[in-house]
Amino acid sequence: MRYGFCDSAIGPLLVAIDKDGLRHVEFVQGERPIQPAPEWLRDDQALAPFVAQFEAYFAGRLQCFDLPLAARGTAFQQAVWQALCDIPYGETVSYLDIANAIGNPKAVRAVGAANGQNPLSIIVPCHRVIGRSGKLVGYGGGLPIKQWLLALEGRDFTLTP
Repeated sequence: MRYGFCDSAIGPLLVAIDKDGLRHVEFVQGERPIQPAPEWLRDDQALAPFVAQFEAYFAGRLQCFDLPLAARGTAFQQAVWQALCDIPYGETVSYLDIANAIGNPKAVRAVGAANGQNPLSIIVPCHRVIGRSGKLVGYGGGLPIKQWLLALEGRDFTLTP
């Protein structure tokens, strides 16, 4: 596994790849911070094309990533993550919408759990999933980061205590 970091207005992101493609995009800070595993190799040159797309996204110049994705997960998680990738830039959906999209409307809680296990933050846009009430709920990087990402995409939400 090779890794690098991408600086952003929401803090640094850990970006990791292997021979199959992008494996991790994780927040270094936030509710569930992550650090590279000791056996991973820092390789800024190999990560440069990946980081460049993140920088363009954060600058508002990129709405759709074009990177090889290689997230590991169960078949159910993979289905949820694919449904997340179908959410257009600047749009939001509920967990129920995702459950319906994968043909399992009773799996709302399982969808939430799979959403929370997404190893490709931002690329697989779990930040675009909100509660059925229309409020921001759950995000591995924390709700302020979710709010910031949605604002970047043109959606303003107020955090309620």
